[in-house]
Amino acid sequence: MNRNELMTILPHRDNMLLIDEAEFVDGVAYGKKKIIGDEWFLKGHFPGEPVVPGVILCEILAQSVCVAMKDKLTGSSLPYFTGLDKVKFKSPVKPGDVFETQCKITKAREPFYFAEGKGYVNGKLSITANFSFAIVDKG
Repeated sequence: MNRNELMTILPHRDNMLLIDEAEFVDGVAYGKKKIIGDEWFLKGHFPGEPVVPGVILCEILAQSVCVAMKDKLTGSSLPYFTGLDKVKFKSPVKPGDVFETQCKITKAREPFYFAEGKGYVNGKLSITANFSFAIVDKG
């Protein structure tokens, strides 16, 4: 899925749509984000040594796993983050990097879903996390 296709399942727009492409294969959601260097979240983090903030990496993981839920995410529903657990940052993500994600749903108790994700740059592990979210109706 490209960005336009992702916008059919994700409510994120403009600067908050943080993945460039994604696909769902054999129960695993794969996502990609090219870090250009002019992203809003790099301004001031850190001057002279820009590093993608950890919370942004977590959000990229969460947006990536939503591809696995595309049948549940309709125009009338929203995915809300409900928790992060066991987050480990292994190596920084910097401008010029292509951040690649691998995420999967590990458990579901509707409307809650539990997932685990990993993020890589050039095959090197950057982050691991367990997280949860709820799919709720708008309004």
